[in-house]
Amino acid sequence: MKKIIKHFFLLTGLATGCIYGINKFIDTTSGIKKLLSSNSGHFFEWRFGNIFYTKHGEGSPILLIHDLHPASSSIEWSKMIKKLSKQHTVYTIDLLGCGRSDKPGLTYTNYMFVQLITDFVKKVIEQKTDVIVTGDSCSFTLMAANMDDKIFDRIFLVSPPSLESLVKNPTKQTDFVKKVLELPIIGTFCYNLQMLEDKITDLFEQKYYRKKAFISANLKDSYYESAHLNHSNGRFLYGSILGNYTNINIIPALKKLENPIYILGSRDTQTSIRIIDSYVKYDENIETAYISNCNKLPQLEEPEKLYEIISMFYDE
Repeated sequence: MKKIIKHFFLLTGLATGCIYGINKFIDTTSGIKKLLSSNSGHFFEWRFGNIFYTKHGEGSPILLIHDLHPASSSIEWSKMIKKLSKQHTVYTIDLLGCGRSDKPGLTYTNYMFVQLITDFVKKVIEQKTDVIVTGDSCSFTLMAANMDDKIFDRIFLVSPPSLESLVKNPTKQTDFVKKVLELPIIGTFCYNLQMLEDKITDLFEQKYYRKKAFISANLKDSYYESAHLNHSNGRFLYGSILGNYTNINIIPALKKLENPIYILGSRDTQTSIRIIDSYVKYDENIETAYISNCNKLPQLEEPEKLYEIISMFYDE
């Protein structure tokens, strides 16, 4: 019996050591190309951590907010900055838990991101701004506008999530997943398995891009690096997302908001069309536009088309 127990602890120790070694290898190699340099930007000292941001151009301000995913960062807007900064002061931000910003070990909630972008606008931009936002980040952007009508003017939503997905609440099952991901060694290992280079490639080919040939290796490497910066502590954000802590019902806000709202989506997916129609159902003043030959991220796949549509709405 003693031998069995001894062998059990020995094997457990070896397995833990191997997992730790794999985590360490990914931590060391994921950022070796240094594609996400912080030298090009600044840091906003926020209450929960330092927030990386950039500022380009002159004119009325526009804030660009990337999709809420631990592999995402302001690199998502890299093809739009130069175009928009010809007439605007363009701010990009790496959300807390993403990219070059800090990734503290806490529960990330929708309201926390509401506070983050509200504070960023008030303390960094220091005036009412237009905002262009992608994916799941649309929810807390709308909630921020609903809570404070002095921060945003025009609101552009790119590929917003379904209203149904945003009403999902934490459950015992989702909370268990969150707690596993928060474990220091096993949690990091589970997170790393979900953020492998092959998984990032799948993300681009299945959700982000329609035309696979347009996906650059550098872009995928940037997302991979973003997911693993700060010792893969993006797992805390990932756990909160899977745990449904970043969700919120935005329908009451949609009914109340008086901001000009524009929704942009892919013409090539029925899901996108259905989602946009559901938003318009609650606010008939929302203006919509569709972009062909793209998937979730037209700012990377079809930046010229996206820029033309945004400019068209500005010229109205």
